[in-house]
Amino acid sequence: MSRFKHHLAALVFSTVCGVPAIASDPNVLWRIVHDQCVPHEQQFHTPLPCTAITDSGRSAILKDIEGATQFLLIPTARVTGIEDPAILVPGAPNYWHSAWQARNLVQALAKRALTDDALSLAINSVDGRSQNQLHIHIDCIRADIREALRQHVNDIGGTWALFPVPLAGHEYRAMRVETLDRPGADPFRLLADQLPAARTAMGLQSIAAVGAIFGDGEPGLVLLQTQADPKSGNRGEAEELQDHSCALARSP
Repeated sequence: MSRFKHHLAALVFSTVCGVPAIASDPNVLWRIVHDQCVPHEQQFHTPLPCTAITDSGRSAILKDIEGATQFLLIPTARVTGIEDPAILVPGAPNYWHSAWQARNLVQALAKRALTDDALSLAINSVDGRSQNQLHIHIDCIRADIREALRQHVNDIGGTWALFPVPLAGHEYRAMRVETLDRPGADPFRLLADQLPAARTAMGLQSIAAVGAIFGDGEPGLVLLQTQADPKSGNRGEAEELQDHSCALARSP
């Protein structure tokens, strides 16, 4: 399923706090991180039920119940999602870099070394998510999406341009970056700065980042962007490009 499921967060919240948790509560992720992971890290030096507190305390990593290998990066500050102006203010944390650094957790659960082009990050639009706390999905990429990216990797340049073929049945733009850890390499900012129309409708945007080896042999990442469009049936869920069963971990 492409849409984020928060059953684990609801279960943990109910178990730890001893109160009923409503599965449809859009603030469950925030409560898990703010009320449990951060205080536990501060008091006991363990972030349970999260896996880790990263980026000098500015984000948390939580294992998602959906899939064997999926993790979520969640800010420890209140940030609603891709539409929140806080993601574009000067000095805002680069959550994408922190999420990419956590891809080793996916590999650990996959029990197999995976090349970077098998790994991905994704954030959904307002309409494509169920939680009102920013969260970046960290997991394997779908095998067919990896193959499409490999076939067209030489068509991807350093600015946003329409990807040659639909991905998961939807239109995407793509661009290449060398890394996510340099100033200005934050995908949120690259999208807002290069596509003014996207900046004015950030809540409709959805972004993915996938590891890649480009035609010149240089490693990097492909950034992918799609926009929610109810008329075409596109909910703005770049998470649809991911495979929460991580079939690539079982391929030869």
